[in-house]
Amino acid sequence: MLQDSGAEPAEPGVVAANAEVRRRFAFDDTQDLDDARRGFMGTAPESLIRAEDGRVVWDLDAYGFLDQDCPDTANPSLWRQSRLCSEHGLFEVTEGIYQVRGFDLSNMTLVEGERGVFVIDPLLCAETAAAGLALYRAHRGERPVTGVLYTHSHADHFGGVRGVLGDEDVARGAPVLAPHGFLEHAVSENVYAGTAMNRRAAYMYGAALPKGERGQIGAGLGQTTATGSVGLIPPTVDITRTGQSETVDGIRMVFQLTPGTEAPAELNLHFPDRAALCMAENATHNLHNLLTLRGAQVRDPRVWARYLAEAVALYGASSDVAFASHHWPVWGRERVVAFLTGQRDLYAYLHDQTLRLLNQGRTALEIAEEIRLPPALERAWHTHGYYGSVSHNTKAVYQRYLGWFDGNPAHLWEHPPVEAARRYVEFMGGADEVVRRARRSFADGDFRWVAQVVQHVLFADPDHAEARRLQADALEQLGYGSENGTWRNFFLTGAHELRHGSVGTPTATTSPDLLAALTIDQLFDSLAIRVDGPRCWDADIAVRFEITGGGATTLWLRNGVLTHGADTGTGADADLDVTIALPESDLRALLLGATNPADLAARENVRVTGDLGGLTALLGHLDAPDPDFAIVVP
Repeated sequence: MLQDSGAEPAEPGVVAANAEVRRRFAFDDTQDLDDARRGFMGTAPESLIRAEDGRVVWDLDAYGFLDQDCPDTANPSLWRQSRLCSEHGLFEVTEGIYQVRGFDLSNMTLVEGERGVFVIDPLLCAETAAAGLALYRAHRGERPVTGVLYTHSHADHFGGVRGVLGDEDVARGAPVLAPHGFLEHAVSENVYAGTAMNRRAAYMYGAALPKGERGQIGAGLGQTTATGSVGLIPPTVDITRTGQSETVDGIRMVFQLTPGTEAPAELNLHFPDRAALCMAENATHNLHNLLTLRGAQVRDPRVWARYLAEAVALYGASSDVAFASHHWPVWGRERVVAFLTGQRDLYAYLHDQTLRLLNQGRTALEIAEEIRLPPALERAWHTHGYYGSVSHNTKAVYQRYLGWFDGNPAHLWEHPPVEAARRYVEFMGGADEVVRRARRSFADGDFRWVAQVVQHVLFADPDHAEARRLQADALEQLGYGSENGTWRNFFLTGAHELRHGSVGTPTATTSPDLLAALTIDQLFDSLAIRVDGPRCWDADIAVRFEITGGGATTLWLRNGVLTHGADTGTGADADLDVTIALPESDLRALLLGATNPADLAARENVRVTGDLGGLTALLGHLDAPDPDFAIVVP
């Protein structure tokens, strides 16, 4: 079993807490295990899925260690969930509907039609999606892919599309369906804040951590993210309303739009001829995130609960099975309705109780400590916080309504982390004294306090070796006790980086396909967020682009702000530094850094009027994002 060489055993307090979890919950309930294995048809003969260059992007056997009893270094509830998620292979959901599970963070669903197979959510990476499709064909025959559906705008549900479908298939008429707004949200989320999200996702999913009882054991929603190539084929069919019906390859589907739930653009769909309901990522076997730890827009649990109620009303009486793009299905109409209504009550309860306490003056931190789920919900395994948590979800609700400020004026203008840390450490008697006292807290099992207080030492003195060791030890113990997979991964990745340095960013979603899907407006916006404002407060640059066969857009860099538009209405176009007429493909290459501005004038299809130095100066005021920024130290 691969282990982090610096990992320590579990402390007595963690051992006792994990033992209490074993006593508290019904670990003898095998319903989920039975469901997770139901319909199993086989798995891939080769456990390693590789990229073209031979690099391993997924290992089907990496989690074989989960077959053993849960050790002291893992929360038994998370160990159980990870064991269920590690079941991999091809599974029959119902006649004509199959799922590939355990080949990536998400599931790929395949629905058989009259001529071929329709693919729902083709995983995160092309390599794992292709392997899943090959497994399906090994059992069901060489059926062509006759269409694809993206249920929502997160990369693990569209990124592997080029492993199952090509541009030539789309040109021949294979449709790509998606909910209204999909493309805008899919590309903007992964580009505008993509660098920061991907860096934090390295912590959240723990893909670079060693797999094992003291390392990464899963992420709650699935095991981890594959590290292959991420792509995107833009949708050709837009789902714009609930009740819309589409037929592809003889497969009749009825859609329910659910914007603002688990993703800004999302849908559920019903197969009336097969009495099957796909819940996308709106109802899975865990409490989901209202604000994912990697970062995203805050989700709305109020509308989430309402859409779950609507799904029950629309499809509950006509669904013999409900399945999703993560985890395993639920069979039987009574069980389907009970599952969906339990999920509905889960999100509604967190929303309503957070608002109740918020209106009594509680802060986000206080609410997170106070709210507990009702016993009936807590007893259901599918409400446990393996991916989202009651703690960080209630903080997300607070943030949605009131923002970051808790109303206390003492918190209105606090020092930033490094400056505050230096003052704290000085007040507490210096770094060595803080570490000495923190070691006593560690011995008492107060790991939360150790992590909180030693952080100040690290931000005041990042090279304090004993503080780094102690902080790593404390984060590790917090990870060992976490029921939430992403919390465990965050804690253990922090410990790993303190001991061994950065894990980097194993999976990058800012791929050529996603960049190609950006509109020209979005490309200009992506430049604007890279402008180093203080460095160009005095700059005054205007560059006009005239797109061959299209419109014209002018960029203005003034007051440290990059704006764009057809006309300012101020007559400012008379002050243009340069006008460049060029094809859209050349403009994209320029804005994405693939073409040097100095090379433009030599191109036959480009016409330059004015001084290209203005464009060079403008681009020179852009900062490059840092994909490996520090997290646990300044």
